[in-house]
Amino acid sequence: MERDNQFIGQSGAFLDAVERTSRAAPMRRPVLVIGERGTGKELIAERLHRLSTRWDEPLVTMNCAALPETLIEAELFGHEAGAFTGATKQRAGRFEEADKGTLFLDELGTLSMGAQERLLRAVEYGEVTRIGSSRPMRVDVRIVAATNEDLPAKAERGEFRADLLDRLSFEVITLPPLRVREGDIAVLADYFGRRMGAELGWEAWPGFAEHVAQELEEHPWPGNVRELRNVVERAVYRWDDWDTPIGHVQFDPFDSPWKPISPTIPKKDPVQQQVQPAAQIAPDLDQVEDLKAAVDQHERMILEHALGKHRWNQRQTAKALGLSYDQLRHAIKKHGLMEE
Repeated sequence: MERDNQFIGQSGAFLDAVERTSRAAPMRRPVLVIGERGTGKELIAERLHRLSTRWDEPLVTMNCAALPETLIEAELFGHEAGAFTGATKQRAGRFEEADKGTLFLDELGTLSMGAQERLLRAVEYGEVTRIGSSRPMRVDVRIVAATNEDLPAKAERGEFRADLLDRLSFEVITLPPLRVREGDIAVLADYFGRRMGAELGWEAWPGFAEHVAQELEEHPWPGNVRELRNVVERAVYRWDDWDTPIGHVQFDPFDSPWKPISPTIPKKDPVQQQVQPAAQIAPDLDQVEDLKAAVDQHERMILEHALGKHRWNQRQTAKALGLSYDQLRHAIKKHGLMEE
């Protein structure tokens, strides 16, 4: 499990989830953690364990999606020697390893129906039986499970056992996605940026240029905090001058004019390819009351983005935007970017 277990954030939605986690931690009951990818489900599981009376006992993690269906039950419950092909010796399962402690089951929704049935018995009776054995063993395990799926909907469709869902949902902690955590994007970006700067030996932290900070706020963050950390750390390590604010950020690391194009996807119009990446934020057309001011603002955003991308190399920026050097200089002067 990731040990970078800092909880960074100030939004009400985030603090409510952390507070509910702290209240549930001392209980001996199962907890179900729900959230999109990158929202920090592993950190919540670790907090539940560290704040419980089991804090000095094992915290065992199993990613249910990382194993083929044929091996999941053997991993969970263990097996005897000769129980199946390849089982050359006896092996304890994750339940036995987590005895007296906490078992964190990540990607719970991917468990097969057979594994769910055996898990239900373990949760209900506190007993597990190794594959190939007829002798059940008593275990004392607190289960924390996580998923990014709608388990009640899966249960209605018959894809997840409703009785198991009932046993595991004593408390359900749903983590808010980053896009609704008001004020947290700037706080997290500053934290990850400062940490990366320190790792690189920077003597000062310059912060982000205004247009970059706006781009960070407007991005939808489908990968949530994990994606934000990658984007910020990548921007910092690519920036060479710690005396000037970071002026460029790349959200898609695969974005390149030379990346392979799938033959099944039609190639975009060259003009559209050239302009769209530079303008990350589309204006709200219904709010436009002054056409000239709106066009100027959009032009400024494109210039800021392109200049940051090319590290203020004006000849490269002019070439990328299809301008002459003199035209670019005029645009820079027009928007007062040289002074900034």
